[in-house]
Amino acid sequence: MPDAPARPAAAGTPAPPRSNAVVAVLALAGIVVSLMQTLVIPIVPELPKLLDAPASDTAWAVTATLLAAAVATPVVGRLGDMVGKRRMLLTSIVLLISGSVVCALADSLIPMITGRALQGLSAAVVPLGISILRDTVSAEKLAGSTAVMSASLGVGGALGLPTAAFIADNWDWHILFWTSAALGVVAFVLVLLVVPESENRVGGRFDLVGSLGLSAGLVSLLLAVSKGGDWGWTSATTLGLGGAAVLILLAWGRWELRAKQPLVDLRTTAKRQVLFTNLASIALGFSMFAMSLVLPQLLQLPEQTGYGLGRSMLTVGLVLAPQGLVMMVMSAVSAGITKAKGPKVTLMIGSLIVATGYGLNIVLMSEVWHLVLVSCVIGAGVGFTYGALPALIMGAVDPSQTGSANSLNTLMRSLGTSFASAVAGVILAQMTTEYGGFALPAENGFKVVMAIGAGAALAAFLLAGFIPKRGAAVMAAAAPEEAQEAMPVKA
Repeated sequence: MPDAPARPAAAGTPAPPRSNAVVAVLALAGIVVSLMQTLVIPIVPELPKLLDAPASDTAWAVTATLLAAAVATPVVGRLGDMVGKRRMLLTSIVLLISGSVVCALADSLIPMITGRALQGLSAAVVPLGISILRDTVSAEKLAGSTAVMSASLGVGGALGLPTAAFIADNWDWHILFWTSAALGVVAFVLVLLVVPESENRVGGRFDLVGSLGLSAGLVSLLLAVSKGGDWGWTSATTLGLGGAAVLILLAWGRWELRAKQPLVDLRTTAKRQVLFTNLASIALGFSMFAMSLVLPQLLQLPEQTGYGLGRSMLTVGLVLAPQGLVMMVMSAVSAGITKAKGPKVTLMIGSLIVATGYGLNIVLMSEVWHLVLVSCVIGAGVGFTYGALPALIMGAVDPSQTGSANSLNTLMRSLGTSFASAVAGVILAQMTTEYGGFALPAENGFKVVMAIGAGAALAAFLLAGFIPKRGAAVMAAAAPEEAQEAMPVKA
């Protein structure tokens, strides 16, 4: 199929019929990648037995994915701007398939960690997909298409958990990864057949020094944050990694400001709209993790604790599944608000809805239906915010920078999630109750985590208030026709 895309429709005119297929295929790719992130959750407690390794080592099956995703997202986003977003999207899906096959064949620790790291390298699929939409979808449909693509993250995660739990309960665990590989192949073929390549490329030389510096800084930071609880927050290893992260990232920032073709354009990142959108993304990533941590534990803790509901992992997945569907429905509503009022308003509304969901969870946590309601309310808020964030980013950057800018914004959310994991881990480790000779997280510990989640969502609301009103309304104008005016650099 030719690389050049069909010329996008002008604003106010119907998009070509093919654009609907492009949106559907890209959303499917996003769902497949988000499935990968939840796929391993049901078998994490069993990994020491399955891989014949200590629990402290098998935890790297999760950590490796986190680190690989953090490193790959900004690098692949920048390469997408340079050599073609579709090309890098296909490369990312190939990495997902390869990692899935390695895990499916694994019976020991090293192959499992290797496969999970390869899967993590595919994390840039969603920001790349959003950037492709800006280049191929008409202005009239851009807000809705972006919201659907963003919501695919939540949909895949919500649907993946019950599916993975069902497979793990009834078949050999390797089938989880064969399923992931098969879905990856389907996504690859559909992207190859349906999604056009954007001609809007910047070319130039890749900033290898910048990519190595950012990777080293992020790995040091995330290792300190994610493993600090195991190593000890005041241990030499944790403090050393934290200090190294600060020094490396400061040196990296200096390099990027001087580089002619930087990996991340820090001057663009410092623009008010981009800066406060990224800060709000960190707060939202922090807030969203609280639900992922609290609700499954409340559902699975023994009923004898007085607040646990004693349910299985499959039930956990079924309780959280409606959240993904709500998220998808709300993405359409959020797109309407974005078109009418601008993505800043959508982001602020979504942040308030998320905060409301956590407030409800503090008082409603004793029945299964309580947690279904809470997850759906929070999912509705996430549906709003996930659609607004890329709209704000794309409304503030040049079309040639959408891949790297969206990828950096995705990274900000991931950093927020990592920080939340560390903070919540400390709180739940300190606020415990005795049950059967074991220390379990206390009910008040969960309430404190939920209160912090609500506070983080309110912080996102306040940060969004600093986004300039005029800049937040330019999304409709930042359409594919703008990209057509830019001088393309063909590979």
